[in-house]
Amino acid sequence: ISKKQMFCLCVFLQLAALERQIFDFLGFQWAPILGNFLQIIVVILGLFGTIQFRPRYIVVYTVWTALWVTWNVFIICFYLEVGGLSKETDLMTFNISMHRSWWREHGPGCIRRVVRPSAPGVLDDYSYVSVTGCIIDFQYLEVIHSAIQILLSV
Repeated sequence: ISKKQMFCLCVFLQLAALERQIFDFLGFQWAPILGNFLQIIVVILGLFGTIQFRPRYIVVYTVWTALWVTWNVFIICFYLEVGGLSKETDLMTFNISMHRSWWREHGPGCIRRVVRPSAPGVLDDYSYVSVTGCIIDFQYLEVIHSAIQILLSV
């Protein structure tokens, strides 16, 4: 792989990681935010390692790429609920909030309705969200994002 090809690949990796970072921030998913941040830093190191021929940077980039692929396989398994994993848990937010994937309520074609609870004693400003009409379910959008990350990394 030439330096020019590596540069183009790194640009695509950065754009994909930045796009994913934005949507993970919107959903307050702290585990993916941390992973995306590390991906952005290590891709920059890999780019410098290639351009300046720094073998240590290239080794760090290679090891991180294996971890990044593993992380994305985990995300695919998480959203497809493989092996006892459940997308309904707060695992992606480190169990500190109840936020979920931004795509759950804002996916293509989704109609989001805020429904006020009718039960007495429930806070007025607390509401439930009903989502209908999605063209593609949010878990498949998350799987597509991870699959793209894997393809770019490999």
